[in-house]
Amino acid sequence: MPTPVNGRLHKGLVLAIACAAVVLLTVDLTVLHLAIPKLISDLDPSATQILWIADIYGFVLAGLLITMGSVGDRIGRKKLLLIGTVAFAGASLLTAYAPNAEILIVARVLLGAAGATIMPSTLSILRNVFTDPKERTAAIGLWSGMSASGFVLGPIIGGALLNNFWWGSVFLINIPILLVLFIAALLVLPESRNPRPGRLDWPSVVLSTGGVIGLVYAVKEAAHGGVDQPKVWAAAAVGAVALAVFVVRQTKLTHPLIDVRLFRRAAFSGAVCANLFAMFAMVAQSLIFSQYFQLVLDWSPLKAGLAGLPGAAASAVGGGALAAPLITAIGRGRTVGLGLGLGALGLALYTTAGMESNYLMLVVAMVPVGVGFGMAFAVTGDTVLATVPKERAGSGAAISETAMEVGGALGIAVLGSALNSAYTSGLDMPEGVPDSAVPAIEDSIASAVQVASSLPADLAAQVVEAARHAFVDAFHLSALVAAGVMAMVAVVSLVSLRNVPKVIEEEEPGDEPAVPLTTTR
Repeated sequence: MPTPVNGRLHKGLVLAIACAAVVLLTVDLTVLHLAIPKLISDLDPSATQILWIADIYGFVLAGLLITMGSVGDRIGRKKLLLIGTVAFAGASLLTAYAPNAEILIVARVLLGAAGATIMPSTLSILRNVFTDPKERTAAIGLWSGMSASGFVLGPIIGGALLNNFWWGSVFLINIPILLVLFIAALLVLPESRNPRPGRLDWPSVVLSTGGVIGLVYAVKEAAHGGVDQPKVWAAAAVGAVALAVFVVRQTKLTHPLIDVRLFRRAAFSGAVCANLFAMFAMVAQSLIFSQYFQLVLDWSPLKAGLAGLPGAAASAVGGGALAAPLITAIGRGRTVGLGLGLGALGLALYTTAGMESNYLMLVVAMVPVGVGFGMAFAVTGDTVLATVPKERAGSGAAISETAMEVGGALGIAVLGSALNSAYTSGLDMPEGVPDSAVPAIEDSIASAVQVASSLPADLAAQVVEAARHAFVDAFHLSALVAAGVMAMVAVVSLVSLRNVPKVIEEEEPGDEPAVPLTTTR
C-alpha cells in the first residue's frame, strides 16, 4: 500500500525532489557535448570512441526505461529511486576520473542505466502522490517544464565549470547534489508499489531493451552517416523484430512488463504519439539553436545557455500554471492542440534569425515554443499517467519516456539530416579554397570554422562567412519543416484527444484497459 502524503508542504517537497532529479538527468545529457573538446585532448579517443562516448548514455537510458519502470512497480518506486541515485553518483565519480576512453564508455553505460531508474520513478511517484486531477496536471506540468530547463541549464553550468576546471568537473558536480537528493528522498518520499506485481519476465526485458536500443541506434547512425549504411538497416531490422516479438509476448503473459492493451485507448495512444512528435521537434531545434548561437553569432557556451532561459521559463509557466486551468476550460484535446499550435508558430518565427543578433525577436519566438510545448507535455504526460492504474504507474511513465527518447533521436536524425543537406547544397564555396579542405567545409559549419582557422586570414573570413550564410538558410528550412510537422500533429491531437474527458477517473486495480478511454459528452 502507498505511504500516505498529507499537507501542501509535504506534497511540495515531493514535487521539488522529483523536479531536481529530472533536471539533473537532462543537464547530464547536455554537458558532455561541451566537455568533448577538452576530453579529446586529455584521453585521445578514436573517432569511433568519441561517438560511443556521446551516444551510449542515451542508448542505455532509452533501452532500460521500460524495464526499470516495471521494476519500480514491483520493488517500490522510492526504493528504485534511492538505488538509482547512489548508482548515478558512483557512475558520475567514475566518469569524472576516467583514465582512458574505454573506462569512460563503461562509466557512461552505468550512468545511462542509473538514469533509467530515476526518470520513471519520479513520474510514477508524482502519479501516486497527486491524486487530485488539477494538482496532478500542474505537478506533471512543472516536472515537464523543469525537465526542459535542464537542456538550458546544462550549457550554463557546463560553460561556467569548463572555464575554470578540467572536463571531469561537469560530472563531479553531480555528487553533492545527489547526496542532498538521496537524503531528502529518504526522509520525504512515500513508498508505493504494485501489491500484485507478479514475476519479472526476463525474456521480455531482453526483447524490450534490445528492440529499443536497436531502433535508437539505427536512427542515430543514420543521422551520423546516412541511411544507406548496412548497419543502419540491420539494427533497424533487429530492433523492429525484437519489439514485435515483445508485443506479442506481452499479450500472452499473466503479468506482462507493460500492458500493450493500453494502446487501444485513444487517450493513451494519442498522448504518447503527441509526446513523441513534440520531442521530435523540440530536441532537434534546441541543438540547432545552440549551434546558431555559438557558430553564427559567435557566443560562448555560457552566453548561449543564458540566452535560452526565457524559453525554459516559458515552458515551466505553460506546464505548471496554464495547463490545468485550460483543461477545465476547453478540454484536453484542445489544450494539446493549442499548445502544439503555439509551438509551431514559434518554430516558424525562428526563420527571423539572421546573421546578426536580434535577441528580442528570438525571445518572441522562444516564448510561444516554451509555453506551447510546456502545455502539451503537461497534458499528454498527465493523460498517460491518469489512464494507467496507480499500481502500474512506473510502466506507464516508462512508455511515455521511451516515446520521448525515440522522438528526440528521430528529430535529430530527420531534421539534422535536412539541415546538413540544405547546408551543403546552399554553401557558396569561396575561390581559392584547397581541394583537401572542401569536404570538411561542406560537412558542417563546425568543421568549416575549424578548417578556416588553418587558412590565410582573408580566405578564412570568406569561408566562415559563407558557412554562416548557408547554415542560417538551412536553419530556416529545418525550422519550417519542424513547424509543419507540429502543425499537423496539433490537428491530429485535436481530433484524437477530443473525446478524452477533462477529469480521468481513478481505476481500481484489475480494471481492464481494453475499452478506449473516451467520452461522448
